[in-house]
Amino acid sequence: MSSSSHSSGDDWEPCQWHEMLDNIREMRKHKDAPVDSMGAEKICDEEASPKIFRYQVLLSLLLSSQTKDQVTSAAMTKLKAHGCTVDNILKTPQNKIEQLIYPVGFFKRKAEYIKKTTRILKDKYDSDIPPTLKELIKLPGIGPKMAHIIMDVAWKQVTGIGVDTHVHRISNRLKWVKKTTTNPEDTRVALESWLPRDLWSEVNVLLVGFGQQTCLPVGPKCSECINRQICPYGQSQNRVSKK
Repeated sequence: MSSSSHSSGDDWEPCQWHEMLDNIREMRKHKDAPVDSMGAEKICDEEASPKIFRYQVLLSLLLSSQTKDQVTSAAMTKLKAHGCTVDNILKTPQNKIEQLIYPVGFFKRKAEYIKKTTRILKDKYDSDIPPTLKELIKLPGIGPKMAHIIMDVAWKQVTGIGVDTHVHRISNRLKWVKKTTTNPEDTRVALESWLPRDLWSEVNVLLVGFGQQTCLPVGPKCSECINRQICPYGQSQNRVSKK
């Protein structure tokens, strides 16, 4: 196998993807989407010690599942004001954590995950977070998407593309997957098969913000999108509306 960016012998790549990517960068140049100010790395205390920063990155990703960035950011602000360290969270009753993180999605379950995960970090990792993807995924409430982003933000290691609902939806609309995928994990595998590795870190925040502002789940703003002439989804919307 050649040492190219492709992880398989199949050299398929999407039509005009370079142009689409450049256009999305242009539309995102102001970096004013919620993810840009309230994404995982933005809402953790960079003045804190590396261990505490990494712990906060892990908690921010755990909280972010099925929750808007604004809500996750508010919850992290309350946790940090309370004292967002392993020892302090272990001393905090679970119902108090529930109050602090409300109204994130599934806040009761997430409070339970936070307590369990924090105990594991204290006992097994000397109050730090695991340094590998495999170990992160074993923690309560941490899925593959979160783990890839944690590895990138907390450990500065790119292990894979963080694919959330925005990245999943947009990848299918742009036909950046060879065949339609039905879940984020399949989309991640499909994207990683052709997208050059040096773009893996950038593409998550780039597409999440694009999905928050332009390529919305319902009522996407195709008329404002500079990809509308080359995006398969945009072309189909043009045909339907002909406004």
